[in-house]
Amino acid sequence: MSGNDDPRRLVPGVDRVLARPWCGQLVEAHGRPWVVARVRAVLSAMRAGVVQAPETDGALRDLVLAEAATAAEAWVRPVVNATGVILHTNLGRAPLATEARSAMAAAAGYCTVEFDLAAGERGSRYERCRRLLAEMVGAEDALVVNNGAGALALALAALAGGRGVVVSHGELVEIGGGFRVPEVVEAAGARLVPVGTTNKTRTRDYARALSGGQAGAVLKVHRSNFRLSGFTEEASVENLAALGARAGVPVIHDLGTGLLADPAALGLEGEPTPAQSVAAGAGLVVFSGDKLLGGPQAGVVAGAEELVRRAKSHPLCRALRCDKVTLAGLEATLALYRDPARALQAVPVLRMIATPAEDVRGRACAALEAMFAAGTPPGAATVVEGESVIGGGACPGVRLPSALVSLDAGDRLGAWLAGLRAHDPPVVARGRSGSLLADLRTVDPADDSLVATALASLSGGGPPAS
Repeated sequence: MSGNDDPRRLVPGVDRVLARPWCGQLVEAHGRPWVVARVRAVLSAMRAGVVQAPETDGALRDLVLAEAATAAEAWVRPVVNATGVILHTNLGRAPLATEARSAMAAAAGYCTVEFDLAAGERGSRYERCRRLLAEMVGAEDALVVNNGAGALALALAALAGGRGVVVSHGELVEIGGGFRVPEVVEAAGARLVPVGTTNKTRTRDYARALSGGQAGAVLKVHRSNFRLSGFTEEASVENLAALGARAGVPVIHDLGTGLLADPAALGLEGEPTPAQSVAAGAGLVVFSGDKLLGGPQAGVVAGAEELVRRAKSHPLCRALRCDKVTLAGLEATLALYRDPARALQAVPVLRMIATPAEDVRGRACAALEAMFAAGTPPGAATVVEGESVIGGGACPGVRLPSALVSLDAGDRLGAWLAGLRAHDPPVVARGRSGSLLADLRTVDPADDSLVATALASLSGGGPPAS
């Protein structure tokens, strides 16, 4: 190939591209250094042969604008969750109530996070949430930190730092993201004292471990992300609290999920609540704010006033504290629980769990009719029986009967799922055996028509998703 035939000779220099009027508009919008980096990325791809060198200014403009659009796109973007997984960790777990969203937006500016308006002086950032949590859980005091694992680490460090923590072998669980209870205990500066066996741990196993006087706390962990059944036995919180009282050692109950609503109202009989744990005598109960509680990511430490005070005064508390926006969202969410019936409707997680399968089926059928009206061929889509799950490390084994919009995708399944993700806004669904499945249980009803339009665009109705 001669030099004149080399397509790389068509690649312009950076300065020539920056001199184009359309590039000048990019510079005005994003700044020169950022645009220079985008232009260089495009030109480098041309020289490497990854992208064909354009022959017209319009083609060059399109390449640079496409690179700029990709680079400028926010990483954290709203999506429509049609997976049927209510607490989808990868999608941000609990979607927030309208009241929580408004409160968080209002708190983004100056706010009274640590200012007492009545006294005109510094106040406590924990006070409002503390009062609400004490009211909801029946605890003497409460503290909010940045997440559930942080709440557990702080409780362990404050109560058992440098001492032993007695835990059942059957509760040495992995809590997500590869992190495990033994590692959290170690990071908190405490010493793990495992007792019992994987399937059976009795009260006397704990008593034996406490007899040496070296333990600072007993830790009971709710197995919220898996089930243990069959030949099993475990000590109750009541028995451990009585044992701990005799030994002068507090019991920490890590519940994880943070269910504040009535389990029976959600069909979750058997799921423990923080209120039950406190009533049973746990010195501290710790749980997450963004699971079944339905609020923003946060961790709660609630229980006896003296034990919470020790947690508040520990240096780790400062490192784990959450910001004003989180506190505002959590406060607004907790306030909804003052009226249990209202909470079941206003907190999206609770509403999704409580929605009857026949209601989901009605919405799915309406979406299917909208797809047919938009041009989806008859027979290409249908409504099928299915199941939703709670997810997020909560309520393992619980399956919620649902109804799914199913598209026969065949070998196009991967491309169709990608097409939904490329939709504006992105729609995340799931696939199985050549069928694309959309579960409207996890979709805000206001977005049903959006999902129908996106699905229709894949199955022959309307313009392609973009």
